Amino acid sequence: MVIHTLERGNYAVFREMFTEYYGELGCDDDCLHLLDEYILPDYEAGLLHIALHGDDGFIIYQTDDPVNDWCFKDGCGDIREVYVRRGARRRKVGSSLVRFAEQALAAEGADGVYTLPTEDSEQFFAALDYADSGEYCEELDNKVFIKE
Repeated sequence: MVIHTLERGNYAVFREMFTEYYGELGCDDDCLHLLDEYILPDYEAGLLHIALHGDDGFIIYQTDDPVNDWCFKDGCGDIREVYVRRGARRRKVGSSLVRFAEQALAAEGADGVYTLPTEDSEQFFAALDYADSGEYCEELDNKVFIKE
């Protein structure tokens, strides 16, 4: 399966996957409101990027910049969200998405790459050569992992 960036105006598969993702996270927020008011407008404005691995998964990434609502490490690439549908897990979909984003961030000139993994995803990122930087993001209550 080829990874491709989300096409503007063709959001159905992404919306469906994002809804599944938010359900698995157990978040109380209205995920469609989050998509319509924040994520998709930021995507359309070029403030973040979204790529799909067919209908198996997605990744959201950006280069942190003070113009973004989220800017934790100015100039660094940020792997914001990675989701792989249950039936596609353990088939290298997630790692392919992360590599795709890393290459795109490097091409943009990002000063390294970091992520704020959940406890459940720390091993996944460690397997992709990310390591605990010793930093902590108080706002999101996450460790900061950087690409080694």
